[in-house]
Amino acid sequence: MEDDSAFGGISRRRLLGTGTSAALIGSSLLLPRSGLRAQSTKFSLDRLHTEIMQEVASLAAGRNVEIVILQPQGSLGNIKPLGDTFTRATGVKIRYVEVAVDDINTQMIIDTLSGTGSFDLALPATFGLPDLVEAGALLNLDDLAERYAPDDFRRDALFSVGDYYKSSLYGYQTDGDTYLMFYNRPWLENPDEQKRFADQQGYELKIPDTWEELDTVMAFFHQPEEKRYGGALFRTPNYVAWEWWTRFHAKGFWPFTDDMDPQISNEAGIEALNELISASKYLYPEAATNGLFDNWKAYAEGHIFCNIGWGGTQKFLNASGSAVRGKLAFGPTPGGIVKGRLLQTPYFNWGWNYTVSSATKEPEIAYLFALFACSPEMSTIAVQDSNGYFDPFREEHYKDPKIVDVYSPDFLKAHRSAMRGSIPDLYLQGQGEYFDALRENIVRADRGEISSKEALDTTAKQWRKTTRRMGRRSQSTQWKFLKSLYPEKIRELLT
Repeated sequence: MEDDSAFGGISRRRLLGTGTSAALIGSSLLLPRSGLRAQSTKFSLDRLHTEIMQEVASLAAGRNVEIVILQPQGSLGNIKPLGDTFTRATGVKIRYVEVAVDDINTQMIIDTLSGTGSFDLALPATFGLPDLVEAGALLNLDDLAERYAPDDFRRDALFSVGDYYKSSLYGYQTDGDTYLMFYNRPWLENPDEQKRFADQQGYELKIPDTWEELDTVMAFFHQPEEKRYGGALFRTPNYVAWEWWTRFHAKGFWPFTDDMDPQISNEAGIEALNELISASKYLYPEAATNGLFDNWKAYAEGHIFCNIGWGGTQKFLNASGSAVRGKLAFGPTPGGIVKGRLLQTPYFNWGWNYTVSSATKEPEIAYLFALFACSPEMSTIAVQDSNGYFDPFREEHYKDPKIVDVYSPDFLKAHRSAMRGSIPDLYLQGQGEYFDALRENIVRADRGEISSKEALDTTAKQWRKTTRRMGRRSQSTQWKFLKSLYPEKIRELLT
């Protein structure tokens, strides 16, 4: 799997951001609901996976049923053990179709445009759900969830914002991809370094609360002549915008007004970008060229103070052979002081999502598999796979001994807290197009080709064009809905 293309897919995301898809797809591709049985069958959470298998066995009785799942390459270990259990209990066969990580959302669009209907379930990246909904690729799950999902199903789900588009349900989050900070704990706890830092800065050396503190500590530890570096934060195009997004939110501003006018090129946005560019001086030499896995390998050598990443990062760093195994401290992404209060904005910026194809001929069974896979017991089995993609996303996962061993108790404590308080990605139609513009201009500013103000002014102009093409009223409706789902403590500090 190619590092950068795996998480970037810039050209492919532009396909997801086009406004032509919805116009080309008629409502005739959406499956009618008349086939759903009328009676109520609410399941109980404590027996959810068992009750689902019993229901599916009844639905499939006397028929030869096969469900096709379209999934990102590398996630089979998260899904197949569940599918095997499902098949043994219900008789429903499961066929797995793997697609390159950065191709799956695009493949779903193509499948819908062509009318192929080649799959029943799919696991797209969560940020792409709005485009997929607008393209007519996904089945609205409101009716099915009303009938089957336990009322308390989401009680222990830590992040489900991306499951909804314009107040309707279209998927189930199955991966806890919130951004976290990783710190070299021996450096933080070194008495000599603690004294030197306190003498220089006038306050104690600790896990930073704010981006300003992080930048100061990275500069303090950056000693390239000794091959010791302040940070391994991403400066490659496919990742760098995520850091600015968190820095900007931590300044206390929404990226858009309610009517979708960008406010990223204000004083706070420019300051956030200037700080990001300044911090680039204290990163390891390959920060601007290394992709995801090379970043992990470099940090695992133990010569860098901090890094930013996800549960997958920790699984790599916590594996045998890593020089930093057992030597890391963790925290949320830093914040800022807004209205006299510390504002920290952990950021959920990826994640995989169980969705049902609008073209499926088995809507109930496909939906029930998604609900089954995200049930407490089955999702715990999925997350246990140390080589898979899925990170913890339900409360039950943090108590499981196998999961604790894979991630470590300290990481899981920080991860759980961040998941509970994460801001969502930009779940709008055209998300890829908005972020592509931001990426390209941030990289140009970081390279010194343009000023921070020019970078953000240009981005804002491009965003306005995207909004007009997608439809301002539609985008505004979703943006207001999305804003309402930000954590309340964060929402009340944003302007």
